[in-house]
Amino acid sequence: MKSITSILALLAVGTTLALADDKPAAPAAPAAPAAGDAAKPKRDPAEVFKKLDTNGDGKISLDEFKAGPAGKKDPAKAEEFFKKKDKDNDGFLSLEEFSAHGEKKAK
Repeated sequence: MKSITSILALLAVGTTLALADDKPAAPAAPAAPAAGDAAKPKRDPAEVFKKLDTNGDGKISLDEFKAGPAGKKDPAKAEEFFKKKDKDNDGFLSLEEFSAHGEKKAK
């Protein structure tokens, strides 16, 4: 009895495999973008600014900036970035300062 069951099981598996070869392959799902991928969509600077401006005064303080994602990741780098962006050295980032692109380094 065990031999008959084993033979029937092998026939079922073989039939399933043979039928599976006749089916067209399902289309592959699009690959998810890798971390740091250039295709990653950029967020609107005004939207990010509004989230960082937690007290709603229209400017971002160093404390507000460091409480955001960049500050949580690396507070020292966040402070350095903030100071580079603060062109008028008033201790706050305006939307214009926050949105401005940095100067390119000379090669």
